[in-house]
Amino acid sequence: MATRRRVVLGGVTAVSLLCVYVLCGNLQMPLKHLGSWRSLTSQSQRLDQKGNMSSPAPSPTHVHAGTPLTPSLRTPSLRTPSLHTPSLHTPSPAGHQDGVETTTRSISVSPPRREATPTEDAFIGDTYMSVDVPPLTDCPDAIRSRVAKTEFAGRFLKNIPVLQWSEDATRDQHRRLSRYAGAHGWAGVAFDALAETLAALNSSANRIMTDDWKWRRAASRCIRCAVVGNGGILKDSKKGPEIDQHHYVFRVVSCRTNGAITAGFEQDVGARTTHYTFSTNTLVNSLRSYAALGYRGPPRSQETRYVFLPDHDRDYLLAKAAATHGTVQRGPERGQDPSRYFGEDVSAAKLKMYHPDFIRYLRNRFLPSDTLRSKYKNLYRPSTGAVMLLAALHTCDQVSAYGFMTPDYSKYSDHYYDRRYHAVGFFLNHDLRLEMHLWQRLHSVGLIRLYTHS
Repeated sequence: MATRRRVVLGGVTAVSLLCVYVLCGNLQMPLKHLGSWRSLTSQSQRLDQKGNMSSPAPSPTHVHAGTPLTPSLRTPSLRTPSLHTPSLHTPSPAGHQDGVETTTRSISVSPPRREATPTEDAFIGDTYMSVDVPPLTDCPDAIRSRVAKTEFAGRFLKNIPVLQWSEDATRDQHRRLSRYAGAHGWAGVAFDALAETLAALNSSANRIMTDDWKWRRAASRCIRCAVVGNGGILKDSKKGPEIDQHHYVFRVVSCRTNGAITAGFEQDVGARTTHYTFSTNTLVNSLRSYAALGYRGPPRSQETRYVFLPDHDRDYLLAKAAATHGTVQRGPERGQDPSRYFGEDVSAAKLKMYHPDFIRYLRNRFLPSDTLRSKYKNLYRPSTGAVMLLAALHTCDQVSAYGFMTPDYSKYSDHYYDRRYHAVGFFLNHDLRLEMHLWQRLHSVGLIRLYTHS
């Protein structure tokens, strides 16, 4: 009788273990990563007392081609077959913004999970679209190849979409990204308004940051970019000629870096601007606040591209009006002609818009501030200058950064064009000290070259 009881008990135990195994095998995410966004924000890029950053383990909670998952508890594949784009366009030498060259490339889209689960806080959203765009160069020393040997290897996604364009305006993507507010998604942006704007951004010039590289490269195998902030460290630096020698020069108008004024300061900050990053709100505010310092709006030149950082439907409305040579249809800028900002000859090919997946990825992977765990989490995002510098990191082969905060920032005025000394201001919506330490780490591992006035 005792033997029979042991046999029955053993059978029940085996069946129970089999049920547990089957249940665990069908979970969407590895069990050990429950609450992963908290782990991300508490462990990723934490600073020790000496100002160093710890290197986080790769987060497996996103669905993105090429990222390894835990071998023993693999996440089911959600990747769909590659979708081939229609013919894409790159500029031609004469009037090169609007030239056309037909190529074929593919985009592979990893759809999101059906619903947010406890393994991924809906606010964080560490799930991104994946795009397959071959590198424009065969640079032997490109950032994309060097990053694998650094502490940033687990954070850096080579296939993250930096820019959004017409192919992104689908109902499925709108439903997915409507979960995230501000620059991190499309919450508050109606699908029709989004689709109308992105429909005008329908060439490779809109989805590739360095779209005119074919005509600019000469004999160079590497894309060299200068990213210029407005920090007071640039005052009397005499770095202007060096900045202008790069293939591309990125500048920004934002709360921190403001108007990107160059007139009268060319010897220190250079004169060229190939990429100008802004939001409609910061652009309008800077026109009011910095007119006395000489700010008259975005630079206008044949090589200048205008890169929207959209955090409101205002940005989509202004971009659509600029691309179609119309007027803004509604909102604070209703009735305005975008040529007042970008000039009469602006074309859709000169307009670009950061992808909300990219902004959320930068926040989650590179700049997960403690603010994300506070009641002010909805206010926080990387500064516009940080977005611009990290965009260059993902699109250029070599990046030099000028005018960004360094540990001796208190020695310099807030901006290089300040007439009197103004201390750097710190606000809840950005974590400038965390950004400063990130620049130090990127410089120390050789992914950027940071100007330090020494």
